[in-house]
Amino acid sequence: MGNLIWIIIAVIIIAADQASKHIIVKHVEYNSLIPVINKFFYITYHENKGAAWGILQNRLYILIPLTIVVSAVMVYILVKTESRMLKLSLSFVLGGAIGNLIDRISKGKVVDFLDFYFGKYNFPTFNVADTFIVIGTILLAVFVLFFYEKTGLSPGRNQ
Repeated sequence: MGNLIWIIIAVIIIAADQASKHIIVKHVEYNSLIPVINKFFYITYHENKGAAWGILQNRLYILIPLTIVVSAVMVYILVKTESRMLKLSLSFVLGGAIGNLIDRISKGKVVDFLDFYFGKYNFPTFNVADTFIVIGTILLAVFVLFFYEKTGLSPGRNQ
């Protein structure tokens, strides 16, 4: 079975992301707020023509090729590594990256719909793909900081 399980995880994330976005586009009015937990968590429908927090707005010519190259590198590392933690983190990031890439290629923008408020602060709206990119990135950081060994020494340890 080898690497198949990790690819299946990424495909499940892509499918969940695309299905959730499809449901939102079909059933939620643009910019409406549907309370899930009043004054804290809402479902909305928003479109983002950039990356996280709206950076690189209208820069698909950067975002699309960059995502393709980074995704190819992640697939290569995923296939070559023996670390299950690294494989899991890359599967999460890869699934999320491809989920958003599909939107950027097909629509020219990404559908976001999870909206949180912390008092008066409105956290930037995000989606399922973004969630897995963040979780995968956190797992990757934990792996690099505490488990990766390049020359017999883990990063952050004294000799």
